Amino acid sequence: MKRLPVMVIACTTVIVLAVAFVFIRANWDWHYVIPNRLIRLGAITLGGVCVACSSITFQTITNNRILTPAIMGYEAIYLLLQSLLVLCMGASSIALLGMHGNALLSIAAMLTYAWAMHRWLFKAGSSNVYTLLLIGLVLTMVISTFTQFVQLAISPGEFSILLGHSQASFQKIQPEQLAVAAALVAIVCALLALTLPQLDVLSLGREHATSLGLNYHHAVRLQLALMACLVAISTSLLGPTAFMGIFVANTAYALAGTFHHRITLPLGCAIAIGAFLLAQLAVEHLFNYRTSVGILVNLVCGSWFLALMLRTRTAT
Repeated sequence: MKRLPVMVIACTTVIVLAVAFVFIRANWDWHYVIPNRLIRLGAITLGGVCVACSSITFQTITNNRILTPAIMGYEAIYLLLQSLLVLCMGASSIALLGMHGNALLSIAAMLTYAWAMHRWLFKAGSSNVYTLLLIGLVLTMVISTFTQFVQLAISPGEFSILLGHSQASFQKIQPEQLAVAAALVAIVCALLALTLPQLDVLSLGREHATSLGLNYHHAVRLQLALMACLVAISTSLLGPTAFMGIFVANTAYALAGTFHHRITLPLGCAIAIGAFLLAQLAVEHLFNYRTSVGILVNLVCGSWFLALMLRTRTAT
């Protein structure tokens, strides 16, 4: 019975933070300030939903609570693409492609990477999730190293532009881009909602899922495809959010007191949106834009992840 109050408290907190974000120091400016904040609020909502759903789904598939989809190399592919664009096209790459073109190109690159890796490793069911994780970790390291090599060839002025795309930010979202992303996220979330029973079975482990009659390889490939879409959308819109997923997923598990995905997924979305709102409020009103949401999120969530690791090691 205590799950309902937790959900109500989480949703109420998000609503209060959203109202505060839109109206604090806005001076009731409905021509510029409030409309821009509503666009950022929409981006925060989409980002929170993508981060929460992809992270909880990924941890269910891997049966590990300290992993994040970033280990698969999606964010590394995004950073490599941005580095190559700046290197080949210079500072005018963003102007030539536009925010819409850059976002679509980033989504296409990450989905192509995900499709190639899944098709190669899951061909004829010859591999498993753990092999996928190992390959993903190695590819992340290789791609990150190559990205650093590319960045060394970029001039300091162009690197400052690249740096703006390397941190999570809600300042660069355009209304049309937000509408397209919202439609894509709605489709993916609808498909995810239809597979909630599969996720509950997958959380029991491979052996139990197979014994209950679930086509394990098919279910895993479907969930990985949906997760890749969510990660691609959120990364192309906001930028990398490495440790955010671990924080959101584990907080949702702790507050929900259950692993049923009909509870943890909505609660995780509320937690992620609330965390993004707090970070954005701090950036705008506490630090006066002298830092970014990505820095705050990675600092707080990275520290929390370290504390979780130390606590887990002490408990064992």
